[in-house]
Amino acid sequence: MASLVRHITVDCSDAYSLGQFWAAVLDGSLADDDFPGDPEALVTAPGSTLLFVTVPDAKSVKNRVHVDLQPQDRTRDEEVERIVALGATVVGDHRRPDGTGWVTLADPEGNEFCVERSAAERE
Repeated sequence: MASLVRHITVDCSDAYSLGQFWAAVLDGSLADDDFPGDPEALVTAPGSTLLFVTVPDAKSVKNRVHVDLQPQDRTRDEEVERIVALGATVVGDHRRPDGTGWVTLADPEGNEFCVERSAAERE
């Protein structure tokens, strides 16, 4: 059997704070043993697990790997608005007049991710 992806790991300056942000984005939760100041924070959400690890290096370039989100119970635009209210910033708007496209956001530490259309919007 081939390997499975156990979780996606993100280097950051504050694992707990960034974990809280992503837990809110994904409607997930931090591990019961994660607390402020911990060097690692594990976020579990339906369909994904993210591990945040505190490192001394600052982010300096664009991500080579990023997460694409697909809203489940709201539109792409509603989801972008919700995530921006949680602390993300819009770094690229690739929405097209015909309704296709995506929005690139950055989390509070500058890691880029995209929000695509929901399944309902794709129909």
